[in-house]
Amino acid sequence: MTEAEYLALELTADVKHEYVDGHVYAMTGASNNHTRLTANVLGEFRNHLKGKPCEAFMTDTKIKVGKNYFYPDVVVDCSAPAGGDYFAQSPVIIVEVLSKTTQKSDLTTKLMQYINLPTLKEYVLIEQEMVRVQVLRKNNHWQSAFYFLGDEIVFEAIDLTLSVEDIYGRVDNNEMVEFRLAKGNVVFE
Repeated sequence: MTEAEYLALELTADVKHEYVDGHVYAMTGASNNHTRLTANVLGEFRNHLKGKPCEAFMTDTKIKVGKNYFYPDVVVDCSAPAGGDYFAQSPVIIVEVLSKTTQKSDLTTKLMQYINLPTLKEYVLIEQEMVRVQVLRKNNHWQSAFYFLGDEIVFEAIDLTLSVEDIYGRVDNNEMVEFRLAKGNVVFE
């Protein structure tokens, strides 16, 4: 399939597809925890970016890398408002929530594609089965850092600090359930 055929398909398709090296891959649905993590990050980013030139988007905004197109879970784009465009032109942060079906692609194919984006400063990988966030940052070269409960993450590209606990709010994996019980809080925050 050509790039033009893919873009035409996406305008009318009931299901989203990613386009990699001429091949089209249908996107699957997400678990509730996946959706919670995506919404938590998007909400924090959007609130922080009000009145600023960058904007946060989720799952329906494509990233174009060369002739390939991906749908990250969250993207912060700092290009001028593009009206009817369907993809982010100047992403500075890309967030992927890992799942069994996407983990391999997120850690290999997408990683290798994303780090070639000239505007990208941070690639964030969030585990949903356990509490762990990996942030790859572009300084002189790409460096990786891991964050766990009790840690704070500085998103340098947008000057925002979030706690890992905020990112995992209402997530009900085993680690978060134990964490809330240890705090004496059985109610979701």
